[in-house]
Amino acid sequence: MENFIFSVNVTIPIFLVMVLGWGLKQSGMLNDNFVTVANKFNFQVTLPALLFRDISSVDIRAVFDLQYVLFCALASSVCFWAVWGGVKLFLKDRSMRGAFVQASFRSSAAVMGLAFIQNIYGQSAMGPLMIVGAVPLYNIYSVVVLTFEGEQSRNADKKEKIREACINILKNPIIISIFLGLLASLCRIQFPVLVDKTINSISQMATPLALITLGAGFEGRKALAKMKPTLAASMIKLVVQPLAVLPLALALGFDGEKLIGILIMLASPTTPSCYIMAKNMGNDGTLTASIVVVTTLLASFTLTGWIFLLKTMGCI
Repeated sequence: MENFIFSVNVTIPIFLVMVLGWGLKQSGMLNDNFVTVANKFNFQVTLPALLFRDISSVDIRAVFDLQYVLFCALASSVCFWAVWGGVKLFLKDRSMRGAFVQASFRSSAAVMGLAFIQNIYGQSAMGPLMIVGAVPLYNIYSVVVLTFEGEQSRNADKKEKIREACINILKNPIIISIFLGLLASLCRIQFPVLVDKTINSISQMATPLALITLGAGFEGRKALAKMKPTLAASMIKLVVQPLAVLPLALALGFDGEKLIGILIMLASPTTPSCYIMAKNMGNDGTLTASIVVVTTLLASFTLTGWIFLLKTMGCI
C-alpha cells in the first residue's frame, strides 16, 4: 500500500498539471500561440538546462559502472529497433509512425525516474548512471525516427534523410546539453554559485511548463479518434518492455538500486519532452500527447505492480 500511495503521489499531480493546462486553454487564458512559443522555449532552453544540471551535479567517475551503463544502452536500443520494426509491419498510417515509436520506448527517466529511486534508496548513485546510458540514446533515436517518419522528409531520398537526421542530432539542444553535462561531471567542473542558481532556476521551469503546454495542446476529440494506437503504445511502454527485459537483468545479477533504475528506464510514463520534439519536428503531436497522458495516468498502477512483484521476489 505504501508503494501504491507513493506512486499515486508522484504520477497523479503530474496528470493534474496537464489537466490544468487543458482547462486554461478551454477558458481562453492560453491560446495556440502560447503553446507554440512555450514548446519551442522548453525544447531549446528549459529541458536542456534540466538535463545538464542533473548530469553535471553527479560525480560520474566515482560511481561509474560500465556493465550497468552498457546494459541500459543496449536495452534502450533493442526496445527502439524492435518497436520501429513492428510499427513498419503493423501500423499502416505513416503519419503516426514516428510519434508512436518515440512515445512507446522513451521514458520519463530524468524527471520521474530519479524521484522513484530516491524515495526507495535515498540519494541515488545509479539513477544518473541510468540516465547516462539511456537518455542520450532516447534523444538520438527520437531524432532519427522523427526525421525519417516526419512529414517534412516524407518525399526525400534515403541519403537526404540520413543527412537531415545527422544534422538534427548534432544541433539538438537536449543531446548537446547531455554531453556538456557529462563533460562537466567528468572534468569535475565547479561552477560559481551565481551560475548554479541560474541554471537551477531555469531547470525548475522545465517540467511544469512542459506539462502545462502539453495539456493546453491536448485535443480531446482528435485523441479519442486515435485511442487504439494510444492504448497499444501504452501497453508496450508500461508492460511489454519490462516483461521482456527484466528477466535478462535478473539473470545478469542486477538487483536493488540498479534493478529499480532499469525498471524506471523501461516502465515509467512517456516523457513530456516527446510531445515537444514531435511538435517541433513535424510529427503527430496529438497522438504523442494522448500517449503521455494515458501512460502517466496508468503508471501509478503498473509501476506499483512491478515494484510489488520485485519486492515479493526479494530482488529489491
